[in-house]
Amino acid sequence: MTITRCTSPMWSAAAVSAIALAIAPPAQAQSRGELLYSTHCIACHSSQMHWRDKRLATDWDSLKAQVRRWQAAAMLGWNEEDIVEVTRHLNGSFYHFEQTSDPRSSALPLPALRPAARSAPS
Repeated sequence: MTITRCTSPMWSAAAVSAIALAIAPPAQAQSRGELLYSTHCIACHSSQMHWRDKRLATDWDSLKAQVRRWQAAAMLGWNEEDIVEVTRHLNGSFYHFEQTSDPRSSALPLPALRPAARSAPS
């Protein structure tokens, strides 16, 4: 019985890729704020933009005001939730200001369900 070895470069590359994928950690999902920022803002704003000496954001509210200002200048039409999500992303990644307004989570609590009132039998 003869055993044939496959020594083609394609087979070797495929095997290495399969092993790398098997041991690689799963990718983290990006937040909505990070997705919006990387889609619309990163072309003009490198991370150095957020570390400059004369930055205009000095606290949570001024950071949110800058996000609102620049999304309007770019005519992105973001709603308040989008502005807050991008502000959260920037704050968590670069600024680390105390969040003084807006809920900490974008998930809104569900209202409490109340049992339906029963009408008296007639």
